[in-house]
Amino acid sequence: VQLQASGGGLVQPGGSLRLSCAASGSIVSISLMGWYRQAPGNQRELVARITIGGSTNYADSVKGRFTISRDNAKNTVYLQMNSLKPEDTAVYYCNLLEISGVNFWGQGTLVTVSS
Repeated sequence: VQLQASGGGLVQPGGSLRLSCAASGSIVSISLMGWYRQAPGNQRELVARITIGGSTNYADSVKGRFTISRDNAKNTVYLQMNSLKPEDTAVYYCNLLEISGVNFWGQGTLVTVSS
């Protein structure tokens, strides 16, 4: 399974970005897809995830600002990020969890929030 993430970049505080992650390859059965992030010196943390049925959960720090969605037919997950803050700066990683329990990770896309 390959996860191809895109959409990162440089944005000013208060701006928006939309991340996309497309899964391809020998996908057996997806349980959930999500986004994690890792800032320099910090551990990787969950940002948001969405199940095959559409249930979502978010980190408290992004609730009300970020929205995760997915297109099951395309095996693609999106992260709409609004009202971005400097503390959102990090490398964002796409994650796919199969029902079997196997985890897959994308290569990461850098989001920089700075004026």
